[in-house]
Amino acid sequence: MKDNLNHVDDYIKLGLNIAYYRKLSGLTQLELAEAVNISRTHLSNIEAPNMPTSVSSDTLFQIANVLDIPVYKLLIFKE
Repeated sequence: MKDNLNHVDDYIKLGLNIAYYRKLSGLTQLELAEAVNISRTHLSNIEAPNMPTSVSSDTLFQIANVLDIPVYKLLIFKE
């Protein structure tokens, strides 16, 4: 059984989805970070697959809003 308190794989997939949609929108990390009012370093850590980083739901909604996508698209994890 998977440890419900440890969502490392999910954070990695979330970060990869954010990076995918950011690139699809033609935004740099800096542009997205500034639009969401977080540091570029924090966004870089969120997107980095070797550095699973949690993200607040508020930040997640802001990212989806800037990327002009429904937030659920960031949470669809392909196996």
